[in-house]
Amino acid sequence: MFRSRFLPALPFAALLLVVGLGLIFGGSGRAAGAPPEIFTLENGMNVLVIPDHRAPVVTHMVWYGVGAADETPGKTGLAHFLEHLMFKGTKSIAPGDFSRIVARNGGQDNAFTHFDFTAYFQVIARDRLPLVMEMEADRMTNLVLTDEEVLPERDVVMEERRMRIENNPVAALQSAMSEALYGGHPYGRDIIGHMDEIAGLTTEDALDFYARFYTPNNATLIVAGDITAAELRPLAEKYYGAIGERAPTFIRDRAPAVWPDEDVRIVQRDPRVTQATWIRFLPAPSYRKASPADQPAFDVLAEILGRGTTSRLYRALVVEQRIASGVQSWYEGNRLDDGRFGIYALPRVDGDLGSLEKSIEAEIARLLDGGVDDEELARAKTVIAAGAIYARDNQRTMAYAYGEGLMTGLTVEQIHEWPERVRRVTKEDVMRVARLVFKNNPSVTGELLPGDNS
Repeated sequence: MFRSRFLPALPFAALLLVVGLGLIFGGSGRAAGAPPEIFTLENGMNVLVIPDHRAPVVTHMVWYGVGAADETPGKTGLAHFLEHLMFKGTKSIAPGDFSRIVARNGGQDNAFTHFDFTAYFQVIARDRLPLVMEMEADRMTNLVLTDEEVLPERDVVMEERRMRIENNPVAALQSAMSEALYGGHPYGRDIIGHMDEIAGLTTEDALDFYARFYTPNNATLIVAGDITAAELRPLAEKYYGAIGERAPTFIRDRAPAVWPDEDVRIVQRDPRVTQATWIRFLPAPSYRKASPADQPAFDVLAEILGRGTTSRLYRALVVEQRIASGVQSWYEGNRLDDGRFGIYALPRVDGDLGSLEKSIEAEIARLLDGGVDDEELARAKTVIAAGAIYARDNQRTMAYAYGEGLMTGLTVEQIHEWPERVRRVTKEDVMRVARLVFKNNPSVTGELLPGDNS
């Protein structure tokens, strides 16, 4: 199984991997019951329990409050590299055996790296939960790394970068756009790191990062599934509570992003490209930095403007004008620091990107001038709610959404109450955030064209 799912500036086709909280928690009806219970072990490790008794299965996740944005300058890619190396064995588990043991017990495991966190998870039968807790606690403290294991894995990561970014024209364009938008802020670089810096990472680098950040007082345990807090607490105390604090609790001190002074346009050509692509990024506050009323309004704005076949951009560019084969907008608020709003469009064959851009800007101007109506506001909320109905059927999705929210500055209560907050979004809320995004705000526009840059 491919373990690492680093999250770069995502191609539009993969955006649902990091959809806003509105699509995860915007279900119909009031938020059911009390919020999940959270408690803290004596060593500082937080524990969240999300009961779901429909099947004797649990999703067990350990989230570390460190990600790619926390790396030492000159060592980009280290957080993601260590994610790979966490599967290389401990004093009691041989390299590669972690996943094999999980699979032999009927489970699945994986891991992922974000700008602000790194997480590891297993989905397994309820009666096997002590097994995976014991193994995860073991690799929190007893990871064994040698050059014989580390250096070949470094080559794997370098090849991963080639495949995911350097050999992917859309991803390469977005990489350049992110750097232009965020400037010197860590969000402006790829989570997987710069190739020359990945090549210089060492076993000592990985062990130092592990010792500094992989400590229980910098971690959150989330278990969703067929278990209660009363049942989980003694297990958490047994397997994780016995681990001492190995390093001080990590306190971030990152400067905010400095946005461009003026609009930026990046044009790239690639002989592998057969269809042009247009993308635009605009600054936007993250969920954590937005006001309580604005947080869900950004998701509603994205839905109205460019999500799905009933959105304004789709109706105008694809159905009515027939100048685009696809168009979408999205909001990325799941970050501790500054977020962003994005739009992409694909012209019809032999279409002109200039005409496409003018039509997109005309639709945005129409939105700003005329506002939104009751029908499209209600429809946007309904679509968000429908997406949540399906998301709630997936135990892992729920655990991920709570973990991501907690790791990026939200509280359990804020996440739990999200459905009601979405329902309270008004037309005025949507227009307020629309003006925040689109009026007097610098943008980075990318064009990907067939041909050769030289």
